[in-house]
Amino acid sequence: MTGRFDRDGYVVVGCLTRDEVDGLNDEALRIFRGEAGDITGLAASHEGDDDGEVLRRYACIHQPHKISPVLRQALSHPELVRVLTRLIGPDVKSMQSMLFTKGEGKPGQAWHQDEYFIPTRDRSLTAAWIALDDATVENGALWALPGSHRPGVIYPDREHDDERFDCAIEAYDFPYRDEDAVPLEVEAGSVVFFDGYLLHRSLPNTGRHGLRRALVNHYMSAQSLLPWQGPPEGTHTAKWDFRDVTLVAGTDPYAWKGYADVVRPHIRPSRDGGCGR
Repeated sequence: MTGRFDRDGYVVVGCLTRDEVDGLNDEALRIFRGEAGDITGLAASHEGDDDGEVLRRYACIHQPHKISPVLRQALSHPELVRVLTRLIGPDVKSMQSMLFTKGEGKPGQAWHQDEYFIPTRDRSLTAAWIALDDATVENGALWALPGSHRPGVIYPDREHDDERFDCAIEAYDFPYRDEDAVPLEVEAGSVVFFDGYLLHRSLPNTGRHGLRRALVNHYMSAQSLLPWQGPPEGTHTAKWDFRDVTLVAGTDPYAWKGYADVVRPHIRPSRDGGCGR
């Protein structure tokens, strides 16, 4: 497993049971209905609203574990932790969860590297992309450029107007071809673990196989500082350590700094709502 991860930048592992997937999907619906707690940008649902319609209103909710004990527990699912401690090391912390729903006809996300958005000091950033539905090419599964993580380079980025993709930037000018990409088609309950430097994207849901849901958590070594979200005034970047994190395995050598609750659950802007450019 670790050899494949080192070589390709990703590995697929079956981690969740059908009952666990069903429980996460039930909780996702409760979150999208606004029944779990406040989410910035989320419109109120009404009792008669169709469940499918509610789930298709938004593409992504950031930090849902902040209001959901079920998703908070999923951060440290024993099977995820078993894999993460092999890939990262004995001490693992999480800084982010994202709940994705991709309805029929909805766009994907252009080529990007997670390390661009969440900078770490030690290249330990690892995503756990948990499939809550079978992910296929038709409904917008992930695509990856195998081995693109190995150079450890953050490639240039730019805005784009490609209707196939959402509002996020796209990486470009990298030495890989679209033709080299492989689709990561996985069954519900499987988890795609991938390196923070891996170039990956997803394409639109063509509408042939219904909704595609996924829960994505991000992790890194608890032994390293996390220079994320920008240092507060008066704090040097080299000393900044973002403390809105959750320890999921081992010990936190920086626990003496305490923990914060800064980032609140919010809706990611979509093309439908305007990209705000």
